Amino acid sequence: MRRIRPRVASAYPRSFKPFGMKEVYRLTIHELHERLRRKEVSSQEVTDALLGRIRDVDPQIKAYLRVAKQEAMEQAREADNRIATGNIAALTGIPLAIKDNMCTQGITTTCASKILENFIPPYDATVVKRIKEQRGVILGKTNLDEFAMGSSTENSRFMITRNPWDLDAIPGGSSGGSAAAVAADACIAALGSDTGGSIRQPAACCGVVGMKPTYGRISRYGLVAFGSSLDQIGPITKDVEDCAIMLNVIAGPDPLDSTSRDLPIPDFRKALVADIKGWVVGVPKEFFVEGMDPEVEEQVGAAIRTLEGLGASVKEITLPHTGYAVATYYVICTAEASSNLARYDGVKYGFRASGSKELMEMYQETRSQGFGQEVKRRIMLGTYVLSSGYYDAYYRKAAQVRTLIKADFEAAFQGCDVIVTPTAPTPAFRLGEKVQDPLQMYLSDIFTISVNLAGVPAISIPCGFSKKGLPIGLQLIGRACEEEKIIQAAYTFEQNTDYHTKRPHLT
Repeated sequence: MRRIRPRVASAYPRSFKPFGMKEVYRLTIHELHERLRRKEVSSQEVTDALLGRIRDVDPQIKAYLRVAKQEAMEQAREADNRIATGNIAALTGIPLAIKDNMCTQGITTTCASKILENFIPPYDATVVKRIKEQRGVILGKTNLDEFAMGSSTENSRFMITRNPWDLDAIPGGSSGGSAAAVAADACIAALGSDTGGSIRQPAACCGVVGMKPTYGRISRYGLVAFGSSLDQIGPITKDVEDCAIMLNVIAGPDPLDSTSRDLPIPDFRKALVADIKGWVVGVPKEFFVEGMDPEVEEQVGAAIRTLEGLGASVKEITLPHTGYAVATYYVICTAEASSNLARYDGVKYGFRASGSKELMEMYQETRSQGFGQEVKRRIMLGTYVLSSGYYDAYYRKAAQVRTLIKADFEAAFQGCDVIVTPTAPTPAFRLGEKVQDPLQMYLSDIFTISVNLAGVPAISIPCGFSKKGLPIGLQLIGRACEEEKIIQAAYTFEQNTDYHTKRPHLT
């Protein structure tokens, strides 16, 4: 049934005076932190307000797979006790949401899959542990495409998440639940994961900020693996300052993740400087191609002119192997998925099909019934490209092309400070529009997957709206381990526009 399209409403300005508790969910992390620090509100009051907000809006958008009400209120009480002693960290008492492919001790972690529908991890992912160490409050687990495989959050085995701006549109994927929850003020911020655009594309669709950090900046320990050489955890927030705050907490080396980078972590808030005078902004010609939505091209072009007006010089660059990125990505990610998902066999944990008389029959029935259509499609494709006789032709060749794509970025950054592109080729499309056409669905990530292949950081920020009122995202890409630069560029744009202050009006 079609619902009335939400109206665009401005968020409260940062200078607003204290207001009723029922509207506290509109705050950002940094705004709420100040109110908690001054003891104008308690974490328990804020958490109760957020749980009320979820109760009011989540039946429409379906962002949450599990709301951890009791656990959240207990964590809020612990946060208030810590605040009472004057010991308050950046995320103390802040209600957050976690994508349901990150392990949470004692709380079901399903990856939106039947095969893990009753899995309760005995430990926390490192990012969750770091949030808890600061006494952050975890409201619950958000919906996603099954095992993070998808671009619309329509592949979840449990429910379809809707875009808060238009309930007949997708929220993006695979972190669609996290992005929709942030956009709908059903959490203060959230964590997502990004294998080929799964933070940035839903952030663009939902009009919020989403960052994929450099590969290895953030521990993947406790993140259920999809494509291990591509996966990265990152924040989805209401503004760029909140993104920097979240990075400060969750980034850093981890002895439990051998791929995490053993590098000093800067204070990312120091990059919140609204100044890009003298910077060179690279615009790759390969990203402005035939078939892009004209409204996306128009809004992104206007955003580039805004950056130019703020003192940056714009330079056309080339990333010549971009045309091979989609094929390369879908060979590598499916091969890694085939390997990673082999562990789900009905023996160790998770769903097991009943009625089988032989072991091989049980394996087959468990995986046939437990995995959804898109996951099975990717497992089969990945198994094929890794098979004898095809490994060299497909997987090895894809790995070689990946090296060329990485080299393209390294060469481009010799002449520019940041690279600017659209985040997605279209605004959010209609629910069901591409479900029967996997290739068209895969092309939704055409502007984001190169970043994962190269392992560099990128951020998506809102830069405008379509005529139908749907958000459009701008992607800023930086050199490896130079998150500060894209944060500074994004913050400069944000401070000179008002797109980040817009919120859908849900009733």
